[in-house]
Amino acid sequence: MTSQAEDAQATATVHERLAEVLAGARLGGSEKSRQKILESGKLLVRDRLRLFFDDEDYVEDGLLARYSEGLPGDAVVCAYGFVDGRKVCVIANDYSVKAGTWGSRTFEKITFAQETAVAAGIPIVYLFDSAGARIDEQFESFAGRHAWGNIFYNQVQISGRVPQVCALFGPSPAGSAYVPALCDMTIMVRGNATAYLGSPRLAEMVTGEKVTLEEMGGAEMHSTISGLSDVLVEDDLEALNAIRVWLSFLPPNWEKPAPIAAAAAPRPGRALSEIVPLREAEVFDMEEFIESLVDEGSYFPYKELFAPELITGFARIDGRPVGLVANQPSHMGGSLFTNSSDKAARFIWICNAYNVPIIFLVDIAGFMIGSAVEREGIIRHGAKMIFAVSECRVPRITVLVRKAYGGGYLAMSGAPMHPDAVIALPTARPALMGSDAAVNGVYYNQIQAIEDPEERAAFVKAKQAEYAEGIDVFKIADANAVEAVVPSDELRSDLSRRLDLYSRRPKTPVVRRQAVTPV
Repeated sequence: MTSQAEDAQATATVHERLAEVLAGARLGGSEKSRQKILESGKLLVRDRLRLFFDDEDYVEDGLLARYSEGLPGDAVVCAYGFVDGRKVCVIANDYSVKAGTWGSRTFEKITFAQETAVAAGIPIVYLFDSAGARIDEQFESFAGRHAWGNIFYNQVQISGRVPQVCALFGPSPAGSAYVPALCDMTIMVRGNATAYLGSPRLAEMVTGEKVTLEEMGGAEMHSTISGLSDVLVEDDLEALNAIRVWLSFLPPNWEKPAPIAAAAAPRPGRALSEIVPLREAEVFDMEEFIESLVDEGSYFPYKELFAPELITGFARIDGRPVGLVANQPSHMGGSLFTNSSDKAARFIWICNAYNVPIIFLVDIAGFMIGSAVEREGIIRHGAKMIFAVSECRVPRITVLVRKAYGGGYLAMSGAPMHPDAVIALPTARPALMGSDAAVNGVYYNQIQAIEDPEERAAFVKAKQAEYAEGIDVFKIADANAVEAVVPSDELRSDLSRRLDLYSRRPKTPVVRRQAVTPV
């Protein structure tokens, strides 16, 4: 039998060994690999966690997985901590361990964390920095039910139940690129983050195409052209801060209300009545209008660099979170294209999933026309936006800022789409179409019959003026086609009262097995 002293010594030795092993595992990969990451301008995974969580008092699962093989945690950290006082699950690649690649235990840890988070009703944050799946471990991790694909399956099952956001700090190639694509929000770091199904080297082998890594799947390309990235940031810290801000607008899960913050006055500047010109030919910046409407510092754009003819983003009005969908007349006249239709639909689905009311700010001539957009599928993509608006069940308020023409008016939550209210400003001009198109359509033969150019121009001008007189905000109010005509400078207070009112009504989800969504 051992003595008490020997037992105590053995226990102390075990604890010392455990402390040594845990400390080594938390370091991650080799000193050389860690130094290389720092020299590239990126942060180590645990430095990101220290900056992201409120404190270092977080729970971590699977730290010692594959530690004996020199792959601590199998290159992924799964942790649960507090962000601004709210519990959050973080799934983060450790690039210092075999370039953050997915191994045979990686997907087990990720899927377990996903299931734990959704059961607890807390958001999931993916901090991705990975060279993809390990080819040498594919036979135990690729095919069959116990495989990497479970990560994506879980994301789809979780979608709309708890918020999912992904920040890309480095590569995310091949199958791992679907993680950001299946999230509600994707943030990419300029110059470091990439996402692609096939690398430039593979593309050259298969197709003969020679392309740079940035052109193939860089952060700027995905933020401006493909639309995969929703927010483009300059460094790791900005990415972490963007996640914090985005989460602040959303509840922890779909069953909770969106969180209300302290109210703040709008940014000092021109009054709303000074920003919007009456004449359709004069453009204005809808972002200035938004900043003069919402609480100062609360506006958070979504896909700002993608399809800029339509503005989407979060903000607050008297502390209450709202989603904004607004035409941008300073870019392409605010007309809707295929990409802007997709952008709107996705944003509306996010707001509807997480109980965020939506305000539509309408100044639209309609969907873009022409053979180019028809070939791109403008009807199909436009139908997606109309579909999203029509099935939306959170409070919706539509503000007719200026022009509101044709099918674009419907896509922007016009009255036939059953919003809670349609509010018109004195500058509102709703109609089937603008005066140019209307006069040309109605009087085309008469116009062509007038041979004298000056006489023809005078005729067209007179008819346009006559048509414009019929587009009157008071006429639509007289016909009870809007709930109210509100002075521009009183819009904010009117919206605040209405948001409080409409948020009190019960939620009525659409009851059916499966809608057939336009794609």
